[in-house]
Amino acid sequence: MLAWAPIVKTIERRGLAAHGAFALQDDERQGELADVATIALVGLAGRRGWAAFSGSPEAEDRGADPLDRWSRRVVGALATELGARALYPFDGPPHWPFQRWAMRAEPMHVSPLGLLIHPTEGLWRGYRGALAFAERLAVPPFRAAASACETCVARPCLSACPVGAFTGAGYDVAACAAHLGRPAGRACMAGACLARRACPVGADWAHEPAEAAFHMRAFLSARGSA
Repeated sequence: MLAWAPIVKTIERRGLAAHGAFALQDDERQGELADVATIALVGLAGRRGWAAFSGSPEAEDRGADPLDRWSRRVVGALATELGARALYPFDGPPHWPFQRWAMRAEPMHVSPLGLLIHPTEGLWRGYRGALAFAERLAVPPFRAAASACETCVARPCLSACPVGAFTGAGYDVAACAAHLGRPAGRACMAGACLARRACPVGADWAHEPAEAAFHMRAFLSARGSA
């Protein structure tokens, strides 16, 4: 069984963060996961993670999908170094079930916005890839925690969106994108999603202006609006 701590250190040396791991059940080990015993999730974490990407060649070459290309290079190199296989949330369709995997690897819950919420990082936890190991990893079990949303009476996340894109029926992507493309959407473009930022959990992990603007531009570009 492989030790977890050295794997975490190797991940962190690449500017990424280890976001937990879990063992696959025997009935899950089929198809493309037939030879996989453990899945470890990796992602960016706070300013250190953004700095690792923003100083990269992919961030500066003006090519398409710089963060995805950077993720492929860095997570791919990690996989080679650790003897694992790299999986990515942006591959597909079909897409790998990263949200379900995250809830098995960490104390994550689904928020009213549909995003996962972390006890410390709030709505700002992000995943850039997964490492699929053929071996079992000796991963310490995480401490289960109730969702912070259960005790949040005000739920400011649901009322902060200027165009009411988040409702009990889901997320109105078209209304959100249309707002961002207008002058009235500049605050959202510069400061990240206002609904996401309204959550009091993990405020210290919120995107800095440069990172916020990058992700909002990418959101619009993916919808042909940028």
